[in-house]
Amino acid sequence: MLTERHLEIFVALAEEEHFGEAAQRVGITQPPLSQALRRLEALLGVRLFDRGRAVSLTPEGVLLLPHARRALTALAELRETGAREHAEGQRLRLGLPPELPPPLGAALAAAPVRAGVSGRVSVLTAPTAALLADVSAGRLDLAVVRHPAVLHGLTAGPVTLLPTWLLAPCGADGAAAAGRLPYAVRPRAEAPAAHDLFLDTLAGRGRRVETVVVSDERAGLALAAAGQAVLVTADSELRADGVARQPTTAPALPLRLRVVWDARRLAAAGADEAAEVLAAALATGRADGEGER
Repeated sequence: MLTERHLEIFVALAEEEHFGEAAQRVGITQPPLSQALRRLEALLGVRLFDRGRAVSLTPEGVLLLPHARRALTALAELRETGAREHAEGQRLRLGLPPELPPPLGAALAAAPVRAGVSGRVSVLTAPTAALLADVSAGRLDLAVVRHPAVLHGLTAGPVTLLPTWLLAPCGADGAAAAGRLPYAVRPRAEAPAAHDLFLDTLAGRGRRVETVVVSDERAGLALAAAGQAVLVTADSELRADGVARQPTTAPALPLRLRVVWDARRLAAAGADEAAEVLAAALATGRADGEGER
């Protein structure tokens, strides 16, 4: 089996060009170094050094030496990262959906730290379906997801409604544009129940609903600027030349969000207070969003 020790011996001998000095550098005697080098060459299936009066790399050794150095660097970084994580303590792993306005996402990530319930937070942005799977599997401690969604036994906080805006090409009334242009939407698989509720709400007002799937809201904004679609967004900063903004009314199309977590895992980690803090921060963000209208 190829080990870190093999790589250390390879690099040391390549740089020292002397068996005795290389052995001293790695802290062993010359016979074990020679044996380890033979095992390494057998594992790789190539001869790494010419052993004459001077020790020199073969062409194969020259080719493989940079790989060995990179591997040793990666292993050192791995150990350093692990030691740093251990020294700094456990972090709270938070998932956020891509539809969440960036300022609110930043506020949510900061809330547990400011409240003193977590010293550090890591953040993952992913679609609702992926976030739910990650919380269920224990890869995330908490997530903000679109509502409604099938929770599969997870605990959830109250539903928060964020105000949204309709982005439509300039020169056309928003309602008229919404009636003749498709809605730019993310793939249904990312949040099936929330996606269906959005379309059902539109269809319930007698509208003929057509959609065009986009990878993100920036792509939807580009289509709106090109006069090819309209977009509903909760991001108050999402703007472009040639695109008009107006609050969504008749019907209102709020972005429905809630915090979800695995109650047993969060309690076992002593971080269950973080769920309450995050739900409160989400509700505060909703109130701030209302003030921007």
